[in-house]
Amino acid sequence: MATERKIVVLVSGSGSNLQALIDAQNTPSLPNARISLVFSNRKAAYGLTRAAEAKPSIPTSYLALQPYLKANAGKTRADYDAEVARIVLQDDPDLVILAGFMHIFGEGFLERADGLKPLVDGEQPRRPVPVINLHPALPGAFDGAHAIERAYEAFQKGEIERTGIMVHRVVKDVDRGEPIIVREVPIVKDEPIEVFEERLHKAEHEVIVQAAAKVLEEI
Repeated sequence: MATERKIVVLVSGSGSNLQALIDAQNTPSLPNARISLVFSNRKAAYGLTRAAEAKPSIPTSYLALQPYLKANAGKTRADYDAEVARIVLQDDPDLVILAGFMHIFGEGFLERADGLKPLVDGEQPRRPVPVINLHPALPGAFDGAHAIERAYEAFQKGEIERTGIMVHRVVKDVDRGEPIIVREVPIVKDEPIEVFEERLHKAEHEVIVQAAAKVLEEI
C-alpha cells in the first residue's frame, strides 16, 4: 500500500484553490495525499472556514505578521517567518503549497523548509520540504501582486499577446523559482476583466492539483 503524503496549504483569502485541493485529495487526481493543515496569515480568510467544513475537517492555524510583532517586542519579520515555518513544518509534511498566500517569505522560512536550519535551536535540521506557489502569470511576467489586473490591462493596450498561469518552486526572489507547470489562458480583446478572471481561476483549480501531484511523484 502506498504511503499517504501530507500536504500543508497556506492561504490568505477565499481559498478557491484550496477547495480544488480538498476535492482532489486522495482521488486519482491527487492519490495517496491528505491535507494535514491549512495555515493563514489573515484571521478572516474564508479558506480557514473551507478547511473546518471539509469532510473530515482539516486542522487550521493562524498567525498574522503585525499582531505577532506587537506581541513580541524586538522580533522581526524574519522571526515571524521562522515561527510560521515551525507551525507549518512541525508535522513533517511532504509538500507545502502557497495557494493565494499574500506574504513574501524570506530566509527565516525558506532556510527551514530547505533543511538548512532547525525548526528549534539545538535540534537537527529536518529533511527539505518542497514549497510551491501558484502565480497568475507566465514565467518572468508580472511578478508580485495584482498580476491578473496588470496582465489584463497590458493585453488590452496591445503590450502583450498572451498570458497565463504557473506553479513554481518558491525561492527568495519573488515568483522567480523553477516553473513546474505553465499554462496559457486565453484572453479576448475588450472582454470584461471578470470574464477573464473566471476563465483564469478555472484553469488555476486544475493546474494547482496537477502540480501538487507532479511534485509528490518526484519525491
